[in-house]
Amino acid sequence: MDTDVITTPGAVAAIDSKDDTEPFTKVKSKKTQKRKREQDGVDMDTEGPVACKRPQFPPISSDKLKGPDEMRKVAVPAHRYTPLKENWLKIFTPIVENLQLQVRFNLKTRHVEIKTCKETQDIGSLTKASDFVKAFVLGFQVEDALALIRLDELFLESFDVTDVKPLKGDHLSRAIGRIAGKGGKTKFTIENVTKTRIVLAETKVHILGSFQNIKMARTAICNLILGSPPSKVYGNIRVVASRTSERF
Repeated sequence: MDTDVITTPGAVAAIDSKDDTEPFTKVKSKKTQKRKREQDGVDMDTEGPVACKRPQFPPISSDKLKGPDEMRKVAVPAHRYTPLKENWLKIFTPIVENLQLQVRFNLKTRHVEIKTCKETQDIGSLTKASDFVKAFVLGFQVEDALALIRLDELFLESFDVTDVKPLKGDHLSRAIGRIAGKGGKTKFTIENVTKTRIVLAETKVHILGSFQNIKMARTAICNLILGSPPSKVYGNIRVVASRTSERF
């Protein structure tokens, strides 16, 4: 039997009065919250800046700073044995007297061995000495290679002719001939204009000079390999060289 729920008007009034008696939650506005945060920040006690002391470490002795002795080896190809023997005194003197290093030529391994010792003051001198010997082994004159010891802004760069353009046979020979020129005229002109030294060893090209000058010489040599006439290459490098001289 279904039972119907009958609500009287008095019951409805009782329910309404019950709902009215429930407490309401008051929502705070954002302005009051922001104002309260600002007041709290003003009233907050902040500590003054704390002076931190630098740690004091005892100085390191020069022996510990140098570390163990280091050695570099430079391989000498067979065709450079005789020039190395003839110019050994010129190579030996600046490495030992100026850079305070030990050097010897190992007859068994065919390497020039350079080693630091107690008298070595700068560890960077080992790199300078190895670059100096490497430059002589690549074919540069001793006087030109000595500039690597005296100046810090000089570098060595080597690349192959076939890296610029894959050439073979007579085409490769003509490309090398364009770089050298008649009697070495083209090579000497590039050296004088860019203030670099260039060595042509078969298909290898070695350039000694500063970074900017190496870039100019490399661009000129690459243009010759790609087939540009020497007169055009001369004009381009002269314009670039004059711009750089005016800039500095």
